[in-house]
Amino acid sequence: MNSYERDENETEKGLFTGDTGELALDTRRALVQLLSGPVLDGKRHTKLWPVLIINEDIIRRRLADLFLELVIDPDMQVAFTRQANTGDLEVPHLLRRARLTFIDSVLLIFLRQQLSQAETRSDHAVVSKDEIEEHLKLYEKAANTDKAGFVKKIHASIEKFKQRSILQKIPKSDDRFEISPTLKLLFSAEVIIDLTKRYKRMAEEGMPVNDAEGEDEEE
Repeated sequence: MNSYERDENETEKGLFTGDTGELALDTRRALVQLLSGPVLDGKRHTKLWPVLIINEDIIRRRLADLFLELVIDPDMQVAFTRQANTGDLEVPHLLRRARLTFIDSVLLIFLRQQLSQAETRSDHAVVSKDEIEEHLKLYEKAANTDKAGFVKKIHASIEKFKQRSILQKIPKSDDRFEISPTLKLLFSAEVIIDLTKRYKRMAEEGMPVNDAEGEDEEE
């Protein structure tokens, strides 16, 4: 019997009243974690990671039924789903797309740079809230009088990246975070380069920050 299949007792009784599913309990948990996202992290989801690896084929098939693709990095022990490239085929999108604000995008670039620098040192990428604020204030309009409002936007962006597990709070610290290596997988190098050029030009030209501008991000 494949590890993803339920045993005979489970098949007879089901996992719950009216259960007609075919997958074993742990396989379903791994599938749900992938669907609820943002990632299945082997370091945090220690029980689900081996389940995913053993049952990769069946989980890929179940996700493909939903027009989703499974992305796995065995070295970093992370996995997530993204919309499958279906070409001209019109299909419904299960993953909703969120709009990154200007501040979100600038923070994304900053975190990606910090991650690259840490990797060259073979070290963990760690950043503090103060360091983030100091960097993002470079993009604040000189004429802005609502300083508190701008800082509030920065904090909202930090919270957004925490919720997506890109920023992971360091134990016993309220303002220091480790940058997850999954950032490399979630946003391609091409996207980061494009954003960097665009916002560097905006900063040099003194163009106003427009929170409606940004990139689409799958959730």
